[in-house]
Amino acid sequence: MAYDEALAGRVRDRLAGESGVEEKRMFGGLAFLLGGSMSVGVRGADLMVRVGSDGADDALARPHARRSYMGEREMKGWILVAPEGLESDEALGHWVRRGLAHARSLPPKG
Repeated sequence: MAYDEALAGRVRDRLAGESGVEEKRMFGGLAFLLGGSMSVGVRGADLMVRVGSDGADDALARPHARRSYMGEREMKGWILVAPEGLESDEALGHWVRRGLAHARSLPPKG
């Protein structure tokens, strides 16, 4: 599956200046890791955001957010945000910050 290069570029812009961020091709898309933990990714035209199990219900209550699946298996603690929910830089920034916050809450991977 190809990923939206323009969205990936916008995510990179939001992550500029953030230390410890690494890009990696994963899940047929592009992942952005912080301290070795994935925070956000671009899958197709959607933004995949790691919100954690405790943050999933709140995230899913926002417009254009839905559960993330890998095949038929739900990826608990992850959501997908449709392009309509990412049109403004403010909206995209919200989701990127949310993914980063969750990744920061995890122990660094060695």
